[in-house]
Amino acid sequence: MTRVRFAPSPTGMFHVGGARSALFNWALAEQSGGTFVLRIEDTDAARNRPEWTEGIISALAWIGINGDSPHFEGPYFQSAYEQQHREAAAKLLKDGRAYHCTCTRDEVKARTGSEHQGYDGFCRDRGLAEGAVRFRTPDDGVTVVEDKVRGRVEFPNSAMEDFVIVRGDGSPLFVLANVVDDMEMRIDRVVRAEEHLSNTPKQQLLWEALGAEPPQWAHVPVIVNEKRQKLSKRRDKVALESYRDEGYLAEAMVNYLMLLGWSPGDDREILPWSEMMPLFRLEDVNQSPAFFDEKKLRAFNGEYIRALPLDIFVARCEPWLDPSWDRGVFGRVAELAQTRIAVLSEITANVDFLFLEEPAFDQASWDKAMKPGAAEIISGYAERLETVSWDAESLKAALEEVGAERGLKLGKAQAPVRVSITGRTVGLPLFESIEVLGRARSLDRLRTTLTKLT
Repeated sequence: MTRVRFAPSPTGMFHVGGARSALFNWALAEQSGGTFVLRIEDTDAARNRPEWTEGIISALAWIGINGDSPHFEGPYFQSAYEQQHREAAAKLLKDGRAYHCTCTRDEVKARTGSEHQGYDGFCRDRGLAEGAVRFRTPDDGVTVVEDKVRGRVEFPNSAMEDFVIVRGDGSPLFVLANVVDDMEMRIDRVVRAEEHLSNTPKQQLLWEALGAEPPQWAHVPVIVNEKRQKLSKRRDKVALESYRDEGYLAEAMVNYLMLLGWSPGDDREILPWSEMMPLFRLEDVNQSPAFFDEKKLRAFNGEYIRALPLDIFVARCEPWLDPSWDRGVFGRVAELAQTRIAVLSEITANVDFLFLEEPAFDQASWDKAMKPGAAEIISGYAERLETVSWDAESLKAALEEVGAERGLKLGKAQAPVRVSITGRTVGLPLFESIEVLGRARSLDRLRTTLTKLT
């Protein structure tokens, strides 16, 4: 039974790249009837904050990876396995696969004459009983990593220095702790970002030295921005939580992330998890960098929003609706709004005019719509609204008449009316909006605009 692991470090935000790796692991666990093991790499005291760990668990749960599934296990914490880390280091020392070292970086530089050259093996045969612990790498040959994404990758052993696995203060380094944890948790597949590929030969040597079979490796491509730079939290919008809080649907985000570096093999892109999961294969993951296109994600999200049953859409909008707003009124325009928003947070700007005393004022919209002749259009339309039948078709016909009298098509005639009614140049269908707003409030807004213009 496959056991995969996802081992993030708490950083205060959950990177979309980490979410993509988690989903790839989750697909492998589900399709094989295996287990997804969540392990928090919490040995860095500066990052060991409970709220950050809770943020990871919450973000994973949002994209469907949580303890409600029989395939989920954890969270475990790396700090809980410190004794096993120390025991592994002691075994390597006893077997002659590691040794103590007291060299400082300055001493190595002084001996080699270069600050760029790796460790020179000075303490290999000194028989020290204290200091940091270094793993004794083979002097010749190659370490071969069989990678499910990148194929056979060879690393010359002569290019690897004797790397530190335990600090001078006795605390194990990540390279050792990670291997021991995977062994303790019986992990047989490791799927992670390609930036970790350079660590893999070291970890594979540790697996072998500790007498265990290394896992099946897979290193997935880096995710880049539109400038083909690796996504960075300092520069790019990378926090999964920010997309969640903006009103992206979890199912749309899952769909999009799964396609970063992988394709189901046909022209379909909008696919539910239940269809993507059985099709996923590590061998089909592309080696090239994957472009995180926020515009495409937005389009995906719009597709998913439009596909929601209306009652579900209404429920999903709830966090963005003011508690004082009449839900009955919102229900009358919800179906219109559903076809026009790409993220749920946009619902506010689309419907707030129905609930505010006056519509929100947007200077750019005002300047664009209130051209010469706008007052005449608004005045003529207001006259007709006093007696016209109060339905969208009649309201539209009335404005068409006003425009025709002035040689204007409906598109030109409705611009100042729309801004008067809603405060913005874009939004819900105008005449349905006027119908829901009502005669008295609509007339009041048109007259208010006339006052401003004159």
